[in-house]
Amino acid sequence: MKKFRKVLDGLTASSPGGPASGTPPPGSLAGTPTAALTPREIEVQETLVSENFQICKTVRHGFPHQPTTLAFDPVQKILAIGSRTGGVRILGRPGVDCYCQHESGSAVLQLQFLINEGALVTACADDTLHLWNLRQKRPAVLHSLKFNRERITFCHLPFQSKWLYVGTERGNTHIVNIESFVLSGYVIMWNKAIELATKTHPGPVVHLSDSPKDEGKLLIGFESGTVVQWDLRVKKADFRIYYDEAIHSVSWHHEGKQFTCSHSDGSLTTWNLRNTARPVQVSFPHGKAQRDGGKKPESCKPILKVEFKTTRSSEPFVIFSGGLSYDKAGRRPTLTIMHGKAMTVLEMDHPIVDFMVLCETPYPNEVQEPYAVVVLLEKDLIVLDLTQSSFPIFENPYPMDVHESPVTCTAYFADCPPDLIPVLYSVGAKHKKQGYSHKEWPVSGGAWTLGVETYPEIIITGHADGSIKFWDATAITLQMLYKLKTSKVFEKPKVAEGRWAELAEEDPYAVAMVSWCAQSRLFCAVGISAHVILYRFSKHDATAEIVSLEVRLQCEVEDTVTPSEGDTTPGFSDPSSQSPQQPPGSPVSAAPESAPCLRAVRMSPGYQAELVVQLLWVDGEPPQQITSLDLNSAYGLLALGNCNGLVVVDYLQKSVLLCMSTLDLYGPNDPYQRLTRSPRRSRQVTADNLCMRGLSSFYSDSKKRIRTSYQSLTELSDSQVPVELDRSRSPTSVLHPFSLHAEHRGVPEPVASLKAGHYSPVFHLLDNGKRASRGGAGDVIFIIIIFIIFIIRHAGRSLGGPACPNPQPPRHHGNALKTLP
Repeated sequence: MKKFRKVLDGLTASSPGGPASGTPPPGSLAGTPTAALTPREIEVQETLVSENFQICKTVRHGFPHQPTTLAFDPVQKILAIGSRTGGVRILGRPGVDCYCQHESGSAVLQLQFLINEGALVTACADDTLHLWNLRQKRPAVLHSLKFNRERITFCHLPFQSKWLYVGTERGNTHIVNIESFVLSGYVIMWNKAIELATKTHPGPVVHLSDSPKDEGKLLIGFESGTVVQWDLRVKKADFRIYYDEAIHSVSWHHEGKQFTCSHSDGSLTTWNLRNTARPVQVSFPHGKAQRDGGKKPESCKPILKVEFKTTRSSEPFVIFSGGLSYDKAGRRPTLTIMHGKAMTVLEMDHPIVDFMVLCETPYPNEVQEPYAVVVLLEKDLIVLDLTQSSFPIFENPYPMDVHESPVTCTAYFADCPPDLIPVLYSVGAKHKKQGYSHKEWPVSGGAWTLGVETYPEIIITGHADGSIKFWDATAITLQMLYKLKTSKVFEKPKVAEGRWAELAEEDPYAVAMVSWCAQSRLFCAVGISAHVILYRFSKHDATAEIVSLEVRLQCEVEDTVTPSEGDTTPGFSDPSSQSPQQPPGSPVSAAPESAPCLRAVRMSPGYQAELVVQLLWVDGEPPQQITSLDLNSAYGLLALGNCNGLVVVDYLQKSVLLCMSTLDLYGPNDPYQRLTRSPRRSRQVTADNLCMRGLSSFYSDSKKRIRTSYQSLTELSDSQVPVELDRSRSPTSVLHPFSLHAEHRGVPEPVASLKAGHYSPVFHLLDNGKRASRGGAGDVIFIIIIFIIFIIRHAGRSLGGPACPNPQPPRHHGNALKTLP
């Protein structure tokens, strides 16, 4: 409302002809004094236009696309994730979520927090370093530094240091002043780092870290397997280590006396600074002894990263990713946790991009006391609890699983009933996974306050696997309230063969469209296999039958180019092959296509399936996908349509009210003239047009009178009808005996199979209009005469053939979905 008031105030202040305007109004002479316009005479543009609004991005939900790296501030307890598209996602406690984007769009290679200083350094693939300021409301880049001749491979920023160490692909190490963000003159060249006698290039720099014992000594790891400790003060190397296998990562022990390296052959080597000639320990955690009796185990996959963390009360933790043996082909990516003699291998659902161990202290020379491990996967983010022996995961408060299955449709609902979100959450909480850690989410940094002018918002997402998720979007962070699986309504499809195997879809249960009435809590889901499922919400378990309505909606067009005057518009197939049309109010059991399930199905609390409308296959061809859907809970109607036609269903009586092809909707048999006419031709008033106008006006007038009469009679009724029952009453349902409308009204016999189903609502309205109308007898006689003229005029066409044939018994081909028997 504040935005609208500002818009109106601006329009009022800038409206022409006001007292502040120095030009006289049109029509007045120059120099002639004019009376000042009163506020009532000022013209204000009441209709808001697009210029009065501005579209802006408020928040970004879901998992970062193509993540590359992560960083953590142990003091502020905030997490940063970089992506391949140049985005940086900063996460804190639930509700703290920020997104930053590099203008270049280059991939983020590495992130480094200035711990407890509210700043972040990003290294991008275009060899540029950026310094971000996180203290302001919207983070922005303060400084940028471009490397023109060398490519950045690794960065390291020690705790409480003003120097940033940058390793390059050529093997050199540069030092950047973090305050001025410029390069210093100090460069550690690769040929000085290694011995002069060594002629081979050591490769790119893959690791940089300062010694926990002495900040003036820098450990440099090269890809070829060479490790050098460089003394920054005296500008020379303290020691050099040469190993046969390539190095991927290095991790210090907190006392600074030894460190561990991970190699490309799946081995871990531990080196002591007292004797750097050979490693103290070489281990293959997942290696097997060779069959020929060799001492060295078989080579394994590379260990991409290793972390060594110490504790006061127990053995140290050694955590690494990769290192599995090659004989275990097809095995999922793993994270291995070695604690003393125990080794736990955790399999992940997606490839591991990066991981980081969260410790109690930011100082590298103190006992680390690790309490959690953050694992960044390609499509997920998980956090493991290291304080428990089973290593359970924390329940993620961020909506990282929005794209767990690809999103196929979305819907947004605002100003929902206030009790709806708690009800959905209470029902959805019963179906949540068990086994989460009981501790609080460890990424707890930042602060946020809920806005005063908030209102309930819900986002619904449909997915390719047939699942539907309800999200609470009231706050900044999405919170999943409830998950619904539509595939449970159907039987599992059998394996198709031959041509049907080619027609089989990969995702037969994919949700194409949803419709939801938040007031009545009715929900409809449209599947890609041309089916509609109607759900009704319930807080309790239920055992009920799921009714199936199978509808044949297929248009067969004849091969005619220019039809003659005597030809009718091509519609459905030959009437002789169809069963006679039933009146809309006929019972469900009379039609074989609407027979209920043979047995009842037990359904859990929440949304429970009540009705399934399935479009049938015709002559071995699948039905067209449903393109439109609408739900009216006030009248108990469900309408769906595709390129072939329209179907209207009474979901209270479980019956099909209308089934009409698109050609009949816009053909000569249509009682309403929808066809466009040429503007050059003068419109001639004929008896047919006059009859059309009279019937159309009578239809709308009778409809209004029925609604007025119904409201007045409801007010005079002695017994009170519940609002929910009155809202969901079907127009074809049998009226209750306590209502004043309990008088029996039978549906008249149709004139013909085509026009009976088409004109039966008109007969029904004639009956209701005659009882509810308060006009004279002359109006009724005039209307009856018009209707008789219309029937005589179209009697020949009325006997032509049915516009809405009954659906044939279902033909299940290929992957045609079936309801549960």
